[in-house]
Amino acid sequence: MESTGAKATSPYERHTMEEFARLGDDAYDRVVRPTLRPEDEGRIVAIDIESGDFEIGDDEVTVADRLVERRPDAGVWLVRVGRRYVHRFGGRGHVVR
Repeated sequence: MESTGAKATSPYERHTMEEFARLGDDAYDRVVRPTLRPEDEGRIVAIDIESGDFEIGDDEVTVADRLVERRPDAGVWLVRVGRRYVHRFGGRGHVVR
């Protein structure tokens, strides 16, 4: 088979930011959420947006590294179990201007 010279693109290049987020949230709801236990509350999940493979642990770097070790081309989406965001900036009731 002759090579066309086309370079494979990463998930970060194939998807818009909005699409990436939608795929990550969808994989969390379909694949990850059904496997969670009450003791997972507050832990971090790294999800490959395309395969649905995931790792769960206590910090972002560790779970992302473990996922990328298994899936080098992973498009990594991070979620904190039971929360809307992994990190929140600013305090409650404070407006950042």
